[in-house]
Amino acid sequence: MADNNNLRIVVERNPSESKLSELNIKCWPKWGCSPGKYQLKFDAEETCYLLKGKVRAYPKGSSEFVEFGAGDLVIIPKGLSCTWDVSVAVDKHYKFESSSPSPTPPSSSSCQ
Repeated sequence: MADNNNLRIVVERNPSESKLSELNIKCWPKWGCSPGKYQLKFDAEETCYLLKGKVRAYPKGSSEFVEFGAGDLVIIPKGLSCTWDVSVAVDKHYKFESSSPSPTPPSSSSCQ
């Protein structure tokens, strides 16, 4: 059984515009969900930027939660199982880390 104790969700509140453009977030795919509870397992590290919403993420086996919402940049570690308690519908950009290193795309404001 995987040990969730070392898996921490990292939340960066209101990252700078320069950081967001450096990450090219506007080109990432989008995902959304309505309020409710969702059991999620992350098989790859996910970085996401919430455009809308409010979430409490409860790691499996823990009564503690991490709260994040609109304007937050969130990194969810590979291997984490958690329950998302969504109180305000979520709209987010997201990106999964691939296991193979990808070449750095040319810095450009347009999406491929």
